[in-house]
Amino acid sequence: MGMLKKKQGTPHDGDLHRVHRRAAGIDVGSTMHVVAVPGDLDSEPVRTFGTFTGDLQGLADWLVHVGVTTVAMESTGVYWIPVFEILETRKLEVLLVNARDAKNVPGRKTDINDAQWLQQLHSYGLLRASFRPRPQIVALRAYLRHRERMVEYAASHIQHMQKALMQMNIQVHHVLSDITGVTGMAIIRAIVQGERSPEKLARFRDERCKACVETVRAALSGNYRAEHVFSLRQALELYDFYQSKIHECDAEIEQVLQALNCDRPEPATALPKARHTTRQRNEPRFDVRSALNTLVGVDLTQANGFGPYTALRLIAECGDDLSKWPTEKHFTSWLTLSPGNKISGGKLLGSKTRRSNSRAATLLRIAAVNVGKTRTALGAFYRRLAARLGKAKAVTATARKLAVLFYRMVKHGLKYNDPGADHYEAAYRERMVRNLKRRAADLGFQLIEPSFGVS
Repeated sequence: MGMLKKKQGTPHDGDLHRVHRRAAGIDVGSTMHVVAVPGDLDSEPVRTFGTFTGDLQGLADWLVHVGVTTVAMESTGVYWIPVFEILETRKLEVLLVNARDAKNVPGRKTDINDAQWLQQLHSYGLLRASFRPRPQIVALRAYLRHRERMVEYAASHIQHMQKALMQMNIQVHHVLSDITGVTGMAIIRAIVQGERSPEKLARFRDERCKACVETVRAALSGNYRAEHVFSLRQALELYDFYQSKIHECDAEIEQVLQALNCDRPEPATALPKARHTTRQRNEPRFDVRSALNTLVGVDLTQANGFGPYTALRLIAECGDDLSKWPTEKHFTSWLTLSPGNKISGGKLLGSKTRRSNSRAATLLRIAAVNVGKTRTALGAFYRRLAARLGKAKAVTATARKLAVLFYRMVKHGLKYNDPGADHYEAAYRERMVRNLKRRAADLGFQLIEPSFGVS
């Protein structure tokens, strides 16, 4: 049998072709940035710039001067943010690349080689840009993340107040579910102002408090040492300070939402009745539901697991335009909520979900746990999987369903209507019976349902 000869001048089908001929790569650092451009654009294709604003402006001037149109950089800490924003203002296409997609090659141990490697990979179109929403959503996300940090700081001072009360043997935490509630804060403020009588302190008990007056009075008899009262006073002042900063964040977040909605028409249909009238803990103190309804055109809080604050944070992390992800499968894969299949030689080696620090995925997992406690279709789905596969996998599967639901509501305007746990159980039973009938038929048997039904 003769050998096939390759035609002369015919390139291999697998040959790489340059996609971006004017691409640059930047190795971002804390004290300097190394920039590499194609060798045919400049006689000195690799240069080093400082991190001061003037240095970054010079970096951008050089890239524009040599004719670079697109730039790739790794997301190194927060050092990339000033570079990204300055290059973006110069109308350059900037790709923020996950370091996992541009792994080090053995032998590349210098920043110069890292920059050249990024430039080469980007020129062949081998790098994918990380998701970054439009500037207004970026601002909303920054305010919300900062607000979360303020909430964490306030929570630490709640612990400090609790410790000071315990040192004084004030057992108020045994009679109150939350010391920052109406009753708890009134009692703490009275102690700081000098009140020591258990009878007078017990009068601050709110009528909704489950513990009786006698129990509250007994818990308020303690040893009011000066050093412990001083600690309690400072913890209370710091808690109030961070609460005021949280309110300032709420005002900024509300302004950003108003700016986002300024050009959007009012929804044609009225806002449906809220599923829950109680306010979530640490929820912003303005009408989040109405603002989000105008922004995305649908009430996200009608879906089980999505309160106003959760829906707002999901929009801040994922944006209000999900067209970047062509399908819901792309979206759940980006959230690392879908199986990460590893196949070699036609054999499935593993399908565990990838590790990720995605804030959106974390929110969806928390929502999945809360949904699992409800008498809803999603709650029944969670409980069935938890009993069969364990809670960890049930949380991931339910979070993926919530992600698909969020995608459909934001992108396609789906109006969610929960069918209920009973409807889900009936559909699940019907599906199981249908599968059993098919398996029985394959084995030459016939499955007959009892006429009296199954209790």
